[in-house]
Amino acid sequence: MQTALIIALSLHVLSSVFWAGSSFTLARTGGLGGEKLLFPQIGAATVAIVTGATLWRLVHEGSFALPEQILAGGAIAALAAVAVQIIDGGGAVRQLRSSAGDTSAARSRLAVAQRIAAGLLAVTALCMGAARYA
Repeated sequence: MQTALIIALSLHVLSSVFWAGSSFTLARTGGLGGEKLLFPQIGAATVAIVTGATLWRLVHEGSFALPEQILAGGAIAALAAVAVQIIDGGGAVRQLRSSAGDTSAARSRLAVAQRIAAGLLAVTALCMGAARYA
């Protein structure tokens, strides 16, 4: 079990850092280059969510006290972040790839999606930190 815990924790941290870091960067740069990073972000989000669920099962199964409630709130924020990136960001990327003319509306939409996702991922990170001290 300890080996599974170490592997799951390592994959969770690495994928989450990439996902959140790239979201924060794209939010700050107005989505510039977002069409190249969106699909790697979704892949990292998938790994983060699967390993997060694995960590929950290994460490928190059978309990739903205050720390688990806070972590659940963070998990919901992370799921909302990936949903925004897939639905709104994915639509903007499709629009950027199919449009030959003015792409400013699609780029703006991608930037807004990344800003919303970055905010939700910040909430997730705060929940992970707060759960430790609850």
